[in-house]
Amino acid sequence: MSDPNAFDRVSPVENDDWKASWETEDNYWHENFTSRPYALGPDYYDRFRPGYRYGFEAAQHYMGRGWDDAEPDLQRGWETYAHRDQAPSAWEEIRDAVRDAWDRVVSGRKSDGGRRDADIRE
Repeated sequence: MSDPNAFDRVSPVENDDWKASWETEDNYWHENFTSRPYALGPDYYDRFRPGYRYGFEAAQHYMGRGWDDAEPDLQRGWETYAHRDQAPSAWEEIRDAVRDAWDRVVSGRKSDGGRRDADIRE
């Protein structure tokens, strides 16, 4: 069995079949959460975890759509998302985490190693 922590987006992708497991993404975000501007501290990861999962799943579901086009649908879908748990109820509170996960999946499909700091939204 391969080590899920060995996943690396800089590996070449032959086609657009790239898919990471949620467990791998969860590990990535758990390790990198505190570097995000909306992070409240290392003990708050569980609050944003459902947003990361939602963004991860949604980016795969809405393949081919850009964030700006998909966001209204994502905002409506957040209200009924099954894995929401204890996540903030307002879209505005979770939006940036969803977007971060979305961008990571989309950039992984492009095989460019993930979001770059220059891509951070205002």
